[in-house]
Amino acid sequence: MIGAMTQATTPAMTPAIAPVIGGRLRLGEPMQRHTSWRVGGPADRFYLPGTLEDLQGFLRRFAVPPLTWLGLGSNVLVRDGGLRGTTICLAHSLDQIILAESTLLRVGGGAGAVKIAHFAAKAGLAGAEFLAGIPGTLGGCLSMNAGAHGGDTWSLVEWVEVIHPHGEIQRLAPRDFQIGYREVNGHGDACFIAAGLRLIPEAKDQVMQRLRAWQEKRAATQPLEWPSCGSVFRNPPGDHAARLIEAAGLKGYRRGEAEVSSQHANFIINRGQARAEDIESLVAEVQARVEQQFAITLQAEMRILGEAQHA
Repeated sequence: MIGAMTQATTPAMTPAIAPVIGGRLRLGEPMQRHTSWRVGGPADRFYLPGTLEDLQGFLRRFAVPPLTWLGLGSNVLVRDGGLRGTTICLAHSLDQIILAESTLLRVGGGAGAVKIAHFAAKAGLAGAEFLAGIPGTLGGCLSMNAGAHGGDTWSLVEWVEVIHPHGEIQRLAPRDFQIGYREVNGHGDACFIAAGLRLIPEAKDQVMQRLRAWQEKRAATQPLEWPSCGSVFRNPPGDHAARLIEAAGLKGYRRGEAEVSSQHANFIINRGQARAEDIESLVAEVQARVEQQFAITLQAEMRILGEAQHA
């Protein structure tokens, strides 16, 4: 059942929802608890479904628009004023992974990318190792065609399932979308809730060895001890965002407690008490400085959501 709410509800709301819909609904939920940058103001309504049926029922009867879909919060910056409408978090709920066929995984949209990579490796299936370097869920990976080490999410996809704002579920093929580098168009307001990932048989030990090597490289080259969103900017054609940012002399540059990492220039880290405003301002400053020096406009990978905090 829907759990206790963080703010008082109207007398009509609680009895109307609680006996009918499973999951947990919270009001005024601080988004810093749900984003990897550890920043963000409150979500008006924050819903965590227990099952797909919970989610369908909630969407059909109780969701207040606009809808914001969230996984592990690793590729978003939620502004200090928070999120209006309803935020739906799929992480740790729609996260089942099963071997549907000998080389096909059926993966829920809330499954973590690292979990998918390890499941595949243990099953003796290759092709998903790059997912171990992505700190998000499958749903987020699908929505932006996340990738690493030369691999990308949609190169594995045989089919996807999406859920529409009123609860309808639809199965689609890759040809139904416009897929590019860190960009996917064609799903509109729908959210990815599952996918079939086609992989390649290979000796388990070899796949695990490659996966561990990539994880060790990630640990050695990225500032994993600090809150961040992962890579902030897309790599421009023929170049790397990190190289341009470093060449612009911006490693270690700060706005408040937000800092361009001295370890990896395409990471902006929260050194403890950064605000979303600090991070957004630093993102804009990096873009301006790189454009001024190299005439290249860096495009952000992450999405900026919500409202600025009013004075």
